[in-house]
Amino acid sequence: MRIKAWQAERDIRRSAVPLDRRLHPSSWCEQTAAEKGQDEVMFMLWESSVPGSGAPECLYREAAQSMENQGFDESVAVSLIPEGLRLAHSGDAPALRVLTAHYLDALFAAPQDPLCSYLGFEHPGSWDEVLSRLPAAHTPQEEQPDSVEEKTLTGWVGQLAGGAFGTAIEGYTGQRISEVYGDVRSYVTDPETMNDDVVYELALLDAFESHGHGLTSQDIADEWLRQIPFGWSAEWIAIQNLRAGLTPPESGSYRNPYSDWIGVQMRGMICGMLAPGRPLEAVRLAHLDGVVSHAANGVYGGMYAAALTALAYVRDDPRVVAVEAAGYVPQGSEYAAVLHECLDMVARESDVSSALAWAEQRFEQYNWIHAYPNMAVDIISLWYGGQDITESFALLARGGLDIDCNAGLVGTVLGVMGGVPAVWADPIGDRLETYIPGKERLSIHALAERTALLARGML
Repeated sequence: MRIKAWQAERDIRRSAVPLDRRLHPSSWCEQTAAEKGQDEVMFMLWESSVPGSGAPECLYREAAQSMENQGFDESVAVSLIPEGLRLAHSGDAPALRVLTAHYLDALFAAPQDPLCSYLGFEHPGSWDEVLSRLPAAHTPQEEQPDSVEEKTLTGWVGQLAGGAFGTAIEGYTGQRISEVYGDVRSYVTDPETMNDDVVYELALLDAFESHGHGLTSQDIADEWLRQIPFGWSAEWIAIQNLRAGLTPPESGSYRNPYSDWIGVQMRGMICGMLAPGRPLEAVRLAHLDGVVSHAANGVYGGMYAAALTALAYVRDDPRVVAVEAAGYVPQGSEYAAVLHECLDMVARESDVSSALAWAEQRFEQYNWIHAYPNMAVDIISLWYGGQDITESFALLARGGLDIDCNAGLVGTVLGVMGGVPAVWADPIGDRLETYIPGKERLSIHALAERTALLARGML
């Protein structure tokens, strides 16, 4: 019996031993993929390491895994993966070009099972279709809360601290992380704020400053084209699509096997910070932003992150926020079904270890960057960690997966809600580093002030 892509990915992830970042530096400072030629990028897509943590990655195999999650029979494409990896190891670029072309043809020509569970859910696309399916669409919206400036600052600090915490350990299972680091309750190395998550939030801020609440998805896409030289997974596909002349929402959906991944969920917090206390407006902005690079459930994940953040300005209980934000995800979607499944589980399960074990088993077929398993550990972190950032981050480390994205989201929510302890805030100081030309070093305080002014309509 031929192994499926998800099984190979699961086994690789479970066996991967973390690179000890206390001994080895980050590779973020090395040459960026934006500076590489087409062949070099091709080799990266077959075999690479996550820059901050060294976790192994094969984006092409992960593409087949994600298509399997949507009910596609990827057996032909999967049969080509061993040869692709062999050619990548050997450095035979001409042969790998041919193999990659055949692989991608097989990937997108695969038949989809008409009876698969994925097709049993709704996938509303336009904002009007999404809005009509939001249970909380007619819930009265909060007035803008007090202390927006302070909460936005601590939200940004929480997000960047969480990202710095997770960057060094992402891409591994919680068990493997604990074998190397034990119970992780602090930065495992000197924290760095460089990652590939925040750049999309900065692009949205620029678009919002130029167009206000009337901005369009194309306005956001234009900022991507101006500013962002390279992306990964869904964002990489979207940038290629945009450069080829495809506009949103096609830029996020066309030949994009990663469209249900975490990319919008990892950046939806900025939409909540631009609409504090107004979750419906926050999710509208997240939808506008999300369709640039994702589709359907990937977009809904960003809407959930946006609602969590907007509600954090006017609520003081993470559990209340986790439940209430679910009303801003379209009912009938697979994301909503999975979200409620997770909320039902934590409501009945008193033991956090059992909750984490449930999540690992429930989502074993999904990639470590997929929205669903990461949403599950986010909920577990918020539910059992309370408002304690250290405890919540420790739970995320135990959950493994895309920890920098998850800690960035949880850190934003808890930072807005109750501030960030000095043990997390002080080591990152006031400097955000990015790979956007002209924005290599930014002041976190200035970024937060600008965000709060935009939220108040004062810029």
